[in-house]
Amino acid sequence: MFAAFIHGITLAFGLILPLGAQNVFVFNQGATQPNWKKALPAIITASLCDTLLIILSVLGISVVVFTVPMLQKVLYLVGLLFLIYMGWSVWNSVPPNTEKKATAMGVKKQILFAMSVSLMNPHAILDTIGVIGMSSLGYDSGEKAVYTGACILISWLWFAGLALAGRTVGQFDTQGKWLVRINKVSALIIWIVAIYIAVQLFKLL
Repeated sequence: MFAAFIHGITLAFGLILPLGAQNVFVFNQGATQPNWKKALPAIITASLCDTLLIILSVLGISVVVFTVPMLQKVLYLVGLLFLIYMGWSVWNSVPPNTEKKATAMGVKKQILFAMSVSLMNPHAILDTIGVIGMSSLGYDSGEKAVYTGACILISWLWFAGLALAGRTVGQFDTQGKWLVRINKVSALIIWIVAIYIAVQLFKLL
């Protein structure tokens, strides 16, 4: 049981650590919201989406998506469009503490964007299926439950900590200059992911 728990923690941390669209978005919300609690919609949505993907991958259900060619194409296309729009929105956003008139992203928009970068990113889904899902095959029901719980725990702790780190940066950056730069870098990273998805979609056509 303990080995399964450590395995889940190590594996989930290794997968979630790289700087991707999901991490960038949650960090950005922590940095730009008036306080940490205001970023909870993004934190909770990203965590719930990861929890769903992890459970589906361990159960083997999510593999179905990638066995139906049309579903693959639709997923890649929708994910591509979402990421292009999100990159544009983040690029043009202005932190609330700058001189320009701006408002922090609202609850509904946070939820929509968090869902898009979590569930509409085929690369992230493939990582979850190929690594977390496949690695669970060697465990029995009890160990598999512990392994799955450990992976989910890391997701929730990671996104909460990421938003907190963003909030810390936001507090130090009283003029909003660093937040503007973070927005630009965030948008570029999101667009790079979009380009990768576009390439994968082209290969499927």
